[in-house]
Formats: sequence, structure tokens, C-alpha cells
Amino acid sequence: MSWSLRFEDPIPLPDGRRLLTLRDPASYIAKLSKAEHSAPEWQAAMEALILVAESGGPTMLARIGVMRALNRRVERVFNPDRKDPHWGKRKLKRDQ
Repeated sequence: MSWSLRFEDPIPLPDGRRLLTLRDPASYIAKLSKAEHSAPEWQAAMEALILVAESGGPTMLARIGVMRALNRRVERVFNPDRKDPHWGKRKLKRDQ
């Protein structure tokens, strides 16, 4: 396989750039600081990139690894306004 495989959807970076091929996140990770580079999320992302590039795994695996590493400090908060209200229960035949 090759490091020039393209992602189905480009990965957006916080600075506005986009990662298009497997080589792009590899070079992005290499430019990170030592403390950032050694974070477990980035280590997992690098393993996924190597697995996909050398063994021919699905590119989605590498994309998920990079996205998880990029968003590791983002706290997920439940928004109850997004939940659709349930206005009634469905009636069963036996309850009619």
C-alpha cells in the first residue's frame, strides 16, 4: 500500500488546513511538540496510520484515530434541547 492514499472526507485542522492523504497527518504529527507527540491519542493515531499505509487497512480507521487525537480535549456535553420530545406511547393491540 501507499502513503498517498486519500481520505474519503478530508480532516479539517483547527487552523483551517485540511489533511487529504495519509502522508499529511503523518507530517502533521511529526511537527508536534514532544509533549503533544507523546500523548496516547497521538500514539494510537500513528499506529492506525502505519497499519493502514503498510497493511492496506481501511482509511476510515486512520481517519478516526486522527479525529480522536485532534478532539481529545473537547468535552462532550449533552444538550437536552436537541432531543426530540416523545409525545405519546404507541398503543398495543392488546391494550385497545
